[in-house]
Amino acid sequence: MEERLQKLISACGLASRRAAEGWIAAGRVTVNGEKAHLGDRADLGRDTVLVDGRPLEPGGGRTYLMLNKPRGYVTTLSDEKGRKTVSDLVEGCGVRVWPVGRLDMDSEGLLLLTDDGALTHQLLHPSHEVEKEYLVWVSGNVNKALPILSAPMTLDGERLAPARVRRGRDSGGVHQLSVTICQGKNRQVRRMCAQAGLEVLRLKRIREGTLPLDRGLKAGQWRPLTREELLALTGPLSDT
Repeated sequence: MEERLQKLISACGLASRRAAEGWIAAGRVTVNGEKAHLGDRADLGRDTVLVDGRPLEPGGGRTYLMLNKPRGYVTTLSDEKGRKTVSDLVEGCGVRVWPVGRLDMDSEGLLLLTDDGALTHQLLHPSHEVEKEYLVWVSGNVNKALPILSAPMTLDGERLAPARVRRGRDSGGVHQLSVTICQGKNRQVRRMCAQAGLEVLRLKRIREGTLPLDRGLKAGQWRPLTREELLALTGPLSDT
């Protein structure tokens, strides 16, 4: 997908968009052998973009991983209680990475890990409102709970943005919901469900921003993000 050059350079971790605009104006950027100009666009899957003669690559040499976190692991690099951590699962990646946000020990699904502080800030800062979608298996009166979950709720004295909630399959008194939020308070979805009178039996994150969980990853498995996935993580932000 074509993007403005300054956005591509920023997404690849080389500089801010403002600094990238200065590089373009100074003639330091070429696209397919031609000097780039402000306003030019490119697709890294098709075009050759060079900065100071070096190919532009997503990540700028940093590491970006997708982990299908299983239940029973805490989202931290080390644990004073001796519990299993997500860092144990990705120790074979060869570099020190940290989790982007948290999934509590009893939750599972998509967890990103990286050594890129700028991307971590981008995904976690409330002003960016990065969506997170969860599948939640619950018991209780779902018909009564749905209007509560979909309306503005309050946690820790803070008014939450309304969640998007869709009802899925019902089986044997267990109801599946899709819950999408754009905030990340501690155990937010579980606490929202509790306020609505539901008991959470299982919780799995399946999407962050535009990035879905790879269904081919078994619980506990990880893989590096692809070039397209890494660039897509900046998609929700403004292109100005």
